[in-house]
Amino acid sequence: MVVVMSPEATEEDVARVVARVEAVGGEAFVSKGVVRTIIGLVGDLDSFHHLNLRAMHGVADVHRISDPYKLVSRQHHKDRSTVWVGRPGHQVPIGPDTVTFIAGPCAVESAQQTLEAAQMAKSAGATILRGGAYKPRTSPYAFQGLGVAGLEILADVREATGLPVVTEVVDARDVTVVAEYADMLQIGTRNMANFGLLQAAGESGKPVLLKRGMTATIEEWLMAAEYIAQRGNLDIVLCERGIRTFEPATRNTLDISAVPVVQATSHLPIIVDPSHAAGLKELVVPLSRAAIAVGADGVIVDVHPNPEAALCDGPQALEGPELRELAQAMRLFPKLLGREAARAPEPAV
Repeated sequence: MVVVMSPEATEEDVARVVARVEAVGGEAFVSKGVVRTIIGLVGDLDSFHHLNLRAMHGVADVHRISDPYKLVSRQHHKDRSTVWVGRPGHQVPIGPDTVTFIAGPCAVESAQQTLEAAQMAKSAGATILRGGAYKPRTSPYAFQGLGVAGLEILADVREATGLPVVTEVVDARDVTVVAEYADMLQIGTRNMANFGLLQAAGESGKPVLLKRGMTATIEEWLMAAEYIAQRGNLDIVLCERGIRTFEPATRNTLDISAVPVVQATSHLPIIVDPSHAAGLKELVVPLSRAAIAVGADGVIVDVHPNPEAALCDGPQALEGPELRELAQAMRLFPKLLGREAARAPEPAV
């Protein structure tokens, strides 16, 4: 069961609902969005029905949810959500009204490389900078990232370009330090089912970009998002990045059908990562076009000033003609669907 609070509800209104639910042995999980607060109830439904929650001050509605993911389901949230990324006055939306372009280096290698990649991304129209300071890799011998030094570089580049930063966190113990530097936390495909990390990210107070696990069903993916939402954070953006199938022609198989399926099921925004789906730069532009055409709320791609020398995923990184072609697609394709490209904030003065 879910209690939807009205936009005018106060903290005291929310606290009274929680107290009434807990008084009959139930659990109440409060999640705050941009406009509304939602309270997910766990316990005996018959007991909840006798509480007359709908009549309480500040309560807009009460829903019995059949989906296993209560807080991220669209059953109680008719309108799709918008997640804002960045500092006050320098925020970028991800949601149904715009198409957001996120780009940057797969891995932060140096200050110069990251700044050059960020400038390339911004010139192409990107509004959020991606960059990995921590890199979970299949091989323990591959480049694992610069850690805190990489976070410091990303923060400096944000100041220089004005682009909010999304970066991956791979361990629950690192959530606090990553949240100090990043505007958005990314949970990668290998950690989609790391429930302790999901809960810690939910408690961080920062928006979360949740990538689909490479073998995860859509329901499993949404249940992972529920772990974040249950810890009080509804600022979640889902990312379809390709799933593992029998087909070896690409690194992964981009499940483009996941976009409309998720949008019909959940109110959360969903973007697409064509870079990690394909693993080949020549496929990034056509897959980005397909993502926009099917209704994705954005794309996230790799760019690098020198892909041949990249320490991580060079073959899929864009530069030159491919990046210019993608920039054109990101300008033109949203308009064909009656949408606008999100705008980048200006650097802080």
